[in-house]
Amino acid sequence: MVEGASQGAWTFTEMKAALPPDEVKPEVESVAVVSDAKDAKEVASGRRVGDAIAAGQRLTRYLQMLPGNVCTPAYLADRAKQLADQYGFALTVLDRAQMQREGMGALLAVAQGSTQEPRFIVLEYRGGGGGAGGGAGDAAPVVLVGKGVTFDSGGISIKPAQSMEDMKFDMSGAAAVLGTFEVLGRLKPKANVVGIIPATENLPSGAAVKPGDVVKSHFGKTIEIINTDAEGRLILSDALSYLRRYTPAAVIDIATLTGAVVVALGQHAIGAMGTDDALLAEVREAGERAGERLWPLPLWDDYRDMLKSDTADVKNSGGRGAGSITGGWFLREFVEGYPWVHLDIAGTAYTDTEGPHQVKGPTGVGVRLFSELVLKRAGA
Repeated sequence: MVEGASQGAWTFTEMKAALPPDEVKPEVESVAVVSDAKDAKEVASGRRVGDAIAAGQRLTRYLQMLPGNVCTPAYLADRAKQLADQYGFALTVLDRAQMQREGMGALLAVAQGSTQEPRFIVLEYRGGGGGAGGGAGDAAPVVLVGKGVTFDSGGISIKPAQSMEDMKFDMSGAAAVLGTFEVLGRLKPKANVVGIIPATENLPSGAAVKPGDVVKSHFGKTIEIINTDAEGRLILSDALSYLRRYTPAAVIDIATLTGAVVVALGQHAIGAMGTDDALLAEVREAGERAGERLWPLPLWDDYRDMLKSDTADVKNSGGRGAGSITGGWFLREFVEGYPWVHLDIAGTAYTDTEGPHQVKGPTGVGVRLFSELVLKRAGA
């Protein structure tokens, strides 16, 4: 009830100087939950969890709604710092020079067309005993990876002008990770969670990466760039390689990765793929509990052939057919040593219609699913 009240009451008007009278909606000032005395303890617990998840989702939707000239990679890093300062998370932010030293050639290839500096953001919540990774005796963390393309023009493979303004939503995965850390900070479950956000713009310029270029990833594999608009998988590939240092118990990435998933599933389901059936089932069950449903797509070996390159280890696009699956297969090329699930939220991150539970615009998808997953693992 609390989650739903917050979801339905959310609005974004702060960038309007003045609203016409017919557009002014009364704000929901409070919601009273009435229950029998015998249920008071359980209701209070539910309200606390609902309040936290609602706050995380509000943060996510707020970040999604900001235009690209405000919500830059540096802005996302600043918001991560605010969360770290408020709740005591460990924070690491790499700038361009540090990414170069780290060997993040795929992320830097996407970033090179923009004057906005990229950021590689790592948040660590250590609530499960020990550290979030690395040392002996530490509880292995769940790692959440969110695509943070703060504006996606498509690069040299530029998108059509119509609806390009919606490409401010291409950082919805990153926003979901930050929203989840708002939940973690408020509820403090007994779990270790790492959040990773590779953040950049994807713009065309004289310095932009070109179709036919070959770049070297953090993992060491070389990538032939076929389509510069298949950029999300490039930045995620470096993140999926970097996170191996945490020896994770599970890794879930969330990304507005492909338009193909919208064709396949519309706006009603998240496309999911992975290397571990048990983790995929766990994530799917969390989505069912949260009301953020997902549908699994196959990662058969046959699809790997669509990514074979004549000049590099792999190419970044397999063409139009099975576009969501080949996008997932590309990511799988950089997964090693941990269970992994990929969530394609291109169809569910935002909506152009208004329903009884949801105003037009960003949905905050991912926050409730991740919260359900972590809380269940923590026994909360």
